Amino acid sequence: MTDKSPFETDMLTLTRFVMEKGRRVKGATGELTQLLNSMLTAIKAISAAVRKAGLAHMFGIAGTVNVTGDEVKKLDVLSNSLVINMLQSSYSTCVLVTEENKEAIITPKDKRGKYVVCFDPLDGSSNIDCLAPIGTIFAIYKKETDDEPSEKDALQPGRNIVAAGYALYGSATLVALSTGQGVDCFMLDPGLGEFILVDRDVKIKKKGKVYSLNEGYAKYFDPAMTEYLQKKKFPEDGSSPYGARYVGSMVADVHRTLMYGGIFMYPANQKSPKGKLRLLYECNPMAFIIEQAGGIATTGTEAVLDVKPENIHQRVPFILGSPDDVKEYLACVQKHQKSS
Repeated sequence: MTDKSPFETDMLTLTRFVMEKGRRVKGATGELTQLLNSMLTAIKAISAAVRKAGLAHMFGIAGTVNVTGDEVKKLDVLSNSLVINMLQSSYSTCVLVTEENKEAIITPKDKRGKYVVCFDPLDGSSNIDCLAPIGTIFAIYKKETDDEPSEKDALQPGRNIVAAGYALYGSATLVALSTGQGVDCFMLDPGLGEFILVDRDVKIKKKGKVYSLNEGYAKYFDPAMTEYLQKKKFPEDGSSPYGARYVGSMVADVHRTLMYGGIFMYPANQKSPKGKLRLLYECNPMAFIIEQAGGIATTGTEAVLDVKPENIHQRVPFILGSPDDVKEYLACVQKHQKSS
């Protein structure tokens, strides 16, 4: 069967989209465009590696444990190296923070630029062996001082983000990107090797019908979370209960929440009193995307983007999604704070 659709001769690729946005910014030097294009090249390479992983024997454990205690998979190691090398060779970064390295990486002097990048090269990597969706997450900041680059340059609140995004390696490879002017989604066309715009200015639903969290930890939940979940399963107003969806790969769960509405939660609990997800390279980029799409992202006590980081691998409780759903959860939190 042949494809009779006309061939697109004026397609909006992500590279073109980034260049056009950059041209509109007064005083832009093109450095951020260079950086984003290098990040995209790394994402394409990771996408190719993910698709070939089984054939290339890249599943399985690499024999080490990363700084946050997760076993490192071979694909994690490869993805981390790809992103570091591509970002440093863009001549636009000075400090890199990655989940896989204990300390911040300082770009060599001859390759330095003005941006700080925090990233998780392969999120959800515990799902690699079972072929569930995985992803890459990143946030870009501008260095705020003129002194020698150091880890301190990365300890900025999410409100300072210049651009953030994630790649999802699922049934197709998708990139969601925001430069602070809404969220746009691009799909990788394998024939062209380019990301093509598929969703412009994505907005999250005001209210959804799905909640997403690991209920295996219900024993450790606080009373506010327990009450909120009870309301979702047994609504007091007689409405239909919420559906439950949980992939266990944050990029997949957050992307579904962005597309369909609802709420995603990785709260603090007795086992992880500070939460489990990392602020700099997991929570902040996702919170930025969700807020840009009209949603809310909170720790339960404050907006995620307002948290002032104390260390580069800091963890925080994380709840995001449709504004009405998150507000309902926060009402439960406030009610229990008053009663205690």
